[in-house]
Amino acid sequence: MERLRSGIGWWAVLTCAVMLMMPPEVSAVRYIVGANMGWTSNVNYTIWAQDKHFYLGDWLFFVYDRNQMNVLEVNSTDYDNCISDHPLHNWTTGAGREVVPLNVTKTRYFISGKGFCFGGVKVAIRVEKPPAPPTYSPLKSHSPGLLNSFRGQIFVFAVAAVWDSFLLLL
Repeated sequence: MERLRSGIGWWAVLTCAVMLMMPPEVSAVRYIVGANMGWTSNVNYTIWAQDKHFYLGDWLFFVYDRNQMNVLEVNSTDYDNCISDHPLHNWTTGAGREVVPLNVTKTRYFISGKGFCFGGVKVAIRVEKPPAPPTYSPLKSHSPGLLNSFRGQIFVFAVAAVWDSFLLLL
């Protein structure tokens, strides 16, 4: 039993050390197009999209009445003129819940055919590269010592964890 606790202690130390050394990541976001209104008429999708940043790896989630609407990706001209005859991609599967991955940096244009585009059921999404992770400036210290560096702090943490594991064995 004591060896089990000792092994768990070492794994905990190793896991913490690895997590401290990993850079922060930006996680993908799933946007429900139109928020609580979904993909329907009487929603201004330009206003809905204007304060959002869409990054590579994010997802658009279209929720709509499958008996009336559809989700078509078109070019800029077809978007401006609500032409749905030759979409770049028809995302409609018939379920009324479509997930579109944002995997290319460009402006993407989505409309609903069947005349709903003329009523405003269309949205332009500008997909950007994710922002660079924040850079950390080194800590300034008047006395260079082991405890003032990041590695020194990890070292002290590791020593404390080993000491704690040693005390558990006694």
